[in-house]
Amino acid sequence: MRRRDFLAATASAAALAACGSKAAPPLPPGVLTGANESLGHRLRKPDFPPPTETRRVAVAIVGGGIGGLSAAWKLARSGCDDFLLLEMEREAGGNSRSAKNEVSAYPLGAHYLPLPPREARATRQLLAELGVLQGDPDALHPTYDEKYLCHAPQERLYTKGYWQEGLWPTLGVPAAERAQYARFQEQVQELRQRRDSAGRRPFALPLALSSRDPKLLALDRSTMRDWLLAQGYTAPGLHWLADYACRDDYGTGAAQTSAWAGLHYFACRDGEGQVLTAPEGNAWLTRGLAKAAAGRVLPEALVFRVEQGRKESTVDLYLAAEKRSIRVVCRELIWAAPLFLVPRVFAKPPAQWLDALRGTEYAPWIVANLTLKEAPGTRAGQPLAWDNVLHDSAALGYVVATHQQLRYAPGPTVITWYSALHEESASRPRRLLLDQAGWANEVLADLSRPHPEIRELVTRLDVHRHAHAMIRPLPGRLWGGGRAPFEQGRAGLQFAHGDVSGLSLFEEANFRGVLAAERTLRRLGVSFASSL
Repeated sequence: MRRRDFLAATASAAALAACGSKAAPPLPPGVLTGANESLGHRLRKPDFPPPTETRRVAVAIVGGGIGGLSAAWKLARSGCDDFLLLEMEREAGGNSRSAKNEVSAYPLGAHYLPLPPREARATRQLLAELGVLQGDPDALHPTYDEKYLCHAPQERLYTKGYWQEGLWPTLGVPAAERAQYARFQEQVQELRQRRDSAGRRPFALPLALSSRDPKLLALDRSTMRDWLLAQGYTAPGLHWLADYACRDDYGTGAAQTSAWAGLHYFACRDGEGQVLTAPEGNAWLTRGLAKAAAGRVLPEALVFRVEQGRKESTVDLYLAAEKRSIRVVCRELIWAAPLFLVPRVFAKPPAQWLDALRGTEYAPWIVANLTLKEAPGTRAGQPLAWDNVLHDSAALGYVVATHQQLRYAPGPTVITWYSALHEESASRPRRLLLDQAGWANEVLADLSRPHPEIRELVTRLDVHRHAHAMIRPLPGRLWGGGRAPFEQGRAGLQFAHGDVSGLSLFEEANFRGVLAAERTLRRLGVSFASSL
């Protein structure tokens, strides 16, 4: 469903209700937040003052999301502290930042991390350093701190007026469709267990470690929906789950997502199904990474020009708080900002970069946090799960910030509602993201179906926008060769954003950041033990 259709239906329902009953209560207080749009958009018509100061460092890192923070983490733990991380926002963290009120901390973006597979060695090392992974990080099934393991019930689905356990639609589903569920799960399990002659999984995480079997890579040329149909999968519940999975991880529906990416969602992990989470979402991970960069992060710093020379790179940036520009000269540069900024910032970007970026799309996201007097009830009386999904919704459902407290007694809570604008045009979402009242109405209309009492419970509703939340893995974008220039980098310059992988996943951004840092350390002549 497109947002304009959803809003039209919502408006019609509200008008009909108003004819026979009292008007809906006024919207609760709240604010609209997001990336520093006014600062970022200055890149469209750069009119920055000339630099008034020059600073020199061995390494400059542009971008303080997971990729940039991971690069800083690896440099610091290898004994290289001559670096500066340049971040446009007031704090680093990218899509994994959080906020807090008198009730609870809550996420502004990414809210969980599935237990990482063995290939994601850097992520496991980070978790071990933070004390969450206990024992050997390379163990097949390490132990994790129960504080961070998602408590039961983990997930449920609202369908046909009832809540059911788990996300596979089962209520009223005939045996023939359930048989397709079983066949698909068997096929996924076979893919998880398969290894090629080099010992590589068909779908590894990070994806750089995946098999290069041409038949598998050819999956990138079709969509997930088309692959399901070609395999004889027609069960509506299976198509719904595949579409939900693609929207949840990639901000893109199954009819537009690469089949390779769609299968990667199901087959890249060991199938344990457990996730690590906290009230603030993944912000605890960004804080852990950021400790390594303490004192070496320059916030509210918009990089507007990069020029790479034979031995050094110059990075010109605007300090918004000081309303002046400075220049950073570095021996090594790590670009950890989104790739769509490259043509606007780099002086004379190579033609192969521009060709690789042609056709790249990003999915906008909306995240709404609702502070409630008490947890909403359900018609069947089940307790809230951590993840609550509505089957017939254009949105992705909501998670409960206080779930990890095991607090089922009445009391205030915060729930976080997510929506990826996966069917909108390339231009419309940017305008929609500025409509706080419209989003508040949409959130309440969506949640009022399973929770008719939601308007009476909510005391505050804050909306956070992500205009360029994640790169879309459209067919041909992963294994069509377009990523190669950024994967390879060049002397003195490495790319570290998750965009380089083509999948906006924590483990991918972490891998790219650590890989960029290790290549940089080699060029600097610093010895280190590889985390990859």
